[in-house]
Amino acid sequence: MRAVITVLGKDNVGILAKVSNVCADAGANIIEVTQSVLQEMFAMIMFVEIGDIKIPYSELSDKLVALGDNLGLKVHVMHEDIFNTMYHV
Repeated sequence: MRAVITVLGKDNVGILAKVSNVCADAGANIIEVTQSVLQEMFAMIMFVEIGDIKIPYSELSDKLVALGDNLGLKVHVMHEDIFNTMYHV
């Protein structure tokens, strides 16, 4: 099982590291990351393996959203099944 994590907001040092640390602490393996900085805006999409995480998926999501709130970023976590269903034509 995988999840899609998106992060948007004003660029700042350490965003990728902080999101990665939350994932690592939960035991989520980062599979792929893409990020861009457009002028002062940071955008990232991250795919993580969540099949063997140490905490419930909802708790991982809550921790990432709280991190975003603390950093002034918008963080969204979506289970891969929901993501695929939403974007399947």
